[in-house]
Amino acid sequence: MSKNFKIETLEDVSGLGLVKGFKVAGVACNIRGNADLERLDVALICSDTPATAAGVFTTNDVKAAPVYVDMEHLSRCGKVKAIVANSGNANACTGERGLKDARDTCAYLAGKFGVDENQILVCSTGRIGEFMPMEKLERGIDTAFSNLSDSDSASAAAAHAIMTSDTRPKTVISKVECGGKKFCVAGMAKGAGMIEPNMATMLAFIASDVSIEQPRLKEILRRAVTKTFNRISVDGDMSTNDTVLCLCGGAGGVEIDGGDLEEAFEEALKSVCMSLARKIVGDGEKITRVVELKVKGARSAEQAEKICRSIGNSLLVKASWYGGDPNWGRLTDSAGYARTGIDFSKIDLDYNGTPVIIKGCPQSHNKELWRKIVNNKTFTINMNLNMGEFEDFLLTTDLTEAYVDFNKGE
Repeated sequence: MSKNFKIETLEDVSGLGLVKGFKVAGVACNIRGNADLERLDVALICSDTPATAAGVFTTNDVKAAPVYVDMEHLSRCGKVKAIVANSGNANACTGERGLKDARDTCAYLAGKFGVDENQILVCSTGRIGEFMPMEKLERGIDTAFSNLSDSDSASAAAAHAIMTSDTRPKTVISKVECGGKKFCVAGMAKGAGMIEPNMATMLAFIASDVSIEQPRLKEILRRAVTKTFNRISVDGDMSTNDTVLCLCGGAGGVEIDGGDLEEAFEEALKSVCMSLARKIVGDGEKITRVVELKVKGARSAEQAEKICRSIGNSLLVKASWYGGDPNWGRLTDSAGYARTGIDFSKIDLDYNGTPVIIKGCPQSHNKELWRKIVNNKTFTINMNLNMGEFEDFLLTTDLTEAYVDFNKGE
């Protein structure tokens, strides 16, 4: 059945300023306190009118102060005027002072816009366990507020300001045509290390010019995140600050309330999230390969997901990928210690479609083909359990000596 809408997704665009009704800024205020005084570290995202907002946050028991504050604000108020985000300091594990600093940041920006502080959200990323240099941050907010713009340069600056160990900014836009109406969904994200599903050490900010009620937006965003940001892993470490925020300002005059428009909006949102998720994995700290794991034929969705995670986070598996070694024994071993009740004699496994095992029987005559495939920068592994109808996937990476060297200190 053909869809009644058209979606065009463009990557590496200038950023959120492309969305009608939004202005952004990115400035430097030396939050890190180092010699790089010009490094951008404060971003503002502002809707011309308070926007419907929803968020998805880390499931870590140890959450950063901004996560708690944003969860509070979204529960109290479905509309958001602006987001302030900083890099260089996570404001995590900072106790009551950290909570006060996050709330004071929201109140400070709210005063500039003349809105309730519950209409401001705050996000932070960077070093854990250090107090926020509030004077610097407030100076950065002052400068960013003065620089708010929908220009390409402002959009690019905002995307750079949220980066930590990222090597490049991550931006995307999906343009939609549906029933004679047009709207768009755009996003920017940061993330490279401390990446593990549910969620990763990442920030993602999404903006759209549609109108939508908060309960509907919350559910659509949750579904999109589940099959995109929550299906990536670089190093298996879950962060304290993970946040995905979506603002819908309504400047495009398109209301999302069911039917083809809602289907198109959800698909566009998922496309943006998937693009950003792939960019995060592709920019993983010191990686050399990106691998897509697909587990099919599972008895349940839970079984398929658990096996994906078990394989994708195995240090032995990831090390073999780095070495270009098609060591399928490590794959089946890690699938087995997920302890979901698989039967090796039923398993089919392939690399990029080239059989590795068929019903538990090794296809050793393909060994040289396996080796060529796993020496590629990207490849796909398909495992069919032949036990049921469920499936899942995970985007993951290899593990390198350079990753260890990069993360042995800060």
